[in-house]
Amino acid sequence: MAQLLFFYFGGVIVGTATLVVTLRNPIYSAISLLVTFFHVAGLFVLLNAEFIAAVQVLVYAGAILVLYLFVVMLLNLKREERYHRQSLVGVLLGVVILSELALIVSRSTFQSAIGPFTPAVLQAVGNTEAVGRALFTTYLLPFEVASLILLVAMIGAIVLAKRVVRT
Repeated sequence: MAQLLFFYFGGVIVGTATLVVTLRNPIYSAISLLVTFFHVAGLFVLLNAEFIAAVQVLVYAGAILVLYLFVVMLLNLKREERYHRQSLVGVLLGVVILSELALIVSRSTFQSAIGPFTPAVLQAVGNTEAVGRALFTTYLLPFEVASLILLVAMIGAIVLAKRVVRT
């Protein structure tokens, strides 16, 4: 059953991600992106990573996609009716990359990684607690540096937005 769900989620993700790139109407593209985000969250649920699935839905489907829609509405983008010459180059590059990926996968062997967070440990402790413990112990410094960078970016955006144009 899990394998069937994986193929369902994977197929829908590939299909809707293709629609995101190929649809000419930006609103339809954003709706396809929303479906892609929800199915990626479904893959995380299949991997017993419920916390990451919830973060995927909240951050990407809830915040990033809404921001993208605000920008699309603000810019008032119109759909293009013309065929682009770059489409042929894009398809050609996509086929080359896909064939390289198939070649790499066919020549490699996969081994499961052994680490401190085995499925038995995660069942006993819980996903959210394991992520929190790793984030606030091992990765505390990078977490704080990232928060400072985001704070500086937010202050810069406020300063740029509040700037008075003098004439």
